[in-house]
Amino acid sequence: MARVVTYLEMNNAEDLRPGKVVPELLLRRVDGSLPLMRTATAQVGAAYGWRSASRTDDEWQELTRCRPLRQYWLIILKDETVGVANLEPQPGGDVEITTFGLLPGYIGKGLGGHALTLTIQQAWDCEAVQSPAVRRVWLHTCSFDHPNAPRNYQRRGLTVYRTEVEAE
Repeated sequence: MARVVTYLEMNNAEDLRPGKVVPELLLRRVDGSLPLMRTATAQVGAAYGWRSASRTDDEWQELTRCRPLRQYWLIILKDETVGVANLEPQPGGDVEITTFGLLPGYIGKGLGGHALTLTIQQAWDCEAVQSPAVRRVWLHTCSFDHPNAPRNYQRRGLTVYRTEVEAE
């Protein structure tokens, strides 16, 4: 089956359309080399075939070493990890949301909209690289990701700017 990759972007922080607020849901920045970050990311991505779900400890350490600007965030609800969000500032003022998702037990509980809102807000608050300010937040998703992901992204104000079909 072909994989469809969809790229979405937001070019102005004012375009953010917040999801329903979930009290006590927050982002907590952590060291990317923490075993908890690797484990949570693997749990989020396992059902969707994410490469991060099968990385070895050595591969994970290499990734964190090679991506020094990448920020690792846990999505926390009442002191419990419910998901992950990674941001990577890039030259020219872009910030990529490289990872976003909820742990399987928290999908469908009304957390995704607010978790994505917090993630996008954090992306806009990143320190820009080779630019005076963040000018664009972007991400990509694919047809193997959770089927509600594209809808959540678009409801928050991200717009599609490119679609690619990758033959199997």
